[in-house]
Amino acid sequence: FNWRRSLITHQCAHTGERPYECSQCGKRFNRRGNLISHQRTHTEERPYQCSQCGKSFKLRSHLKVHLRIHSDVRPFKCSECGK
Repeated sequence: FNWRRSLITHQCAHTGERPYECSQCGKRFNRRGNLISHQRTHTEERPYQCSQCGKSFKLRSHLKVHLRIHSDVRPFKCSECGK
């Protein structure tokens, strides 16, 4: 591993250790980033904003899914009618 923190995070997968605890509800995480994302569930913080329509999201992954509505990309097709 290139970073000590990466090694420690990886080792948590083997030990089951979850060193990062949410101060609001006590839920524990093995990665700091997961804790930070989780903590937004306790707030109204929505740091990821769509540049097309201004809608905001708590998670970057939710913004990525949302962005599809602004494009012609349709990754899934109905096998019955082709729509």
